[in-house]
Amino acid sequence: MTDGIPDRPRDGNRLEATIAALSTSNGDALSKAAAEGIPEWEDVVAWSDRILRLVLHRRERAVLEAELPDLVHWLRRILARLSLPAGVDAETVVSVFVARLPRVRAAIAEDVEAAFEGDPAARSYAEIVAAYPAVRAIATHRVAHELCALGVPLVPRIMAEHAHARTGIDIHPGAKIGRRFFVDHGTGVVIGETAEIGDRVVLYQGVTLGAKAPRAGQVLRGVKRHPTIEDDVTIYAGATILGGETVIGRGSVIGGNVWLTHSVPPCSKVQIEAHLQLQRDQDCSEQPDQLHWDI
Repeated sequence: MTDGIPDRPRDGNRLEATIAALSTSNGDALSKAAAEGIPEWEDVVAWSDRILRLVLHRRERAVLEAELPDLVHWLRRILARLSLPAGVDAETVVSVFVARLPRVRAAIAEDVEAAFEGDPAARSYAEIVAAYPAVRAIATHRVAHELCALGVPLVPRIMAEHAHARTGIDIHPGAKIGRRFFVDHGTGVVIGETAEIGDRVVLYQGVTLGAKAPRAGQVLRGVKRHPTIEDDVTIYAGATILGGETVIGRGSVIGGNVWLTHSVPPCSKVQIEAHLQLQRDQDCSEQPDQLHWDI
């Protein structure tokens, strides 16, 4: 080193050694992931936002004629970077996916209707579409679910995680969700891969539809691990419902912070029985200027 400047030949040797080590495939998990094909996260996210904008907002025929072909070509490029499972053909995926978009839009429109009818704070349909995080999360799920059902790897998960990061609502693209689904507030909601949700279901923030944690998760791949929620069920904030054999019967109401690992019959009301005790502070003068708060 001369005057604080590193010795270039020696520095070059170190760089070469590092490059050689990083370029070596040693069969670890990161090498396996690279071999499977990883799409560019930013590319998938940009496509996801564009297709969601088209489904939610575009009506003019001229705009659709201009945008949809571009999005179809973009999807083909994304699929070309993936290692598709045996029997999954990229052109078939694109064709079927595009044909299902009107059905996806109709389902999202019903979700918006359910939000408007279920939330007295909603002033307009436009407010729900523009400002409700649950609508973005559910709409993203309905698009991602179609790709997931067609056997597309990775892309649906990236879409779901993008929506999760933006809304705080975590819905696995494999989850099956019925019509007129409403999530109020939504922060912290988790819906697992094999969950099945019926029609007109309402969830509040912090609800988990999860699996019982196994020690060796891969042995349960493909097995139903998450609960089934039948039609017209309401689940209040913080409730946790676990297990693939757990069924919440139609018309049931699950109270806040309930923990359930077993089924309940239709029209059940499940809540935590808590004993609340109110004590009056005899030293309190009830004068606001004399109150002190420790937070």
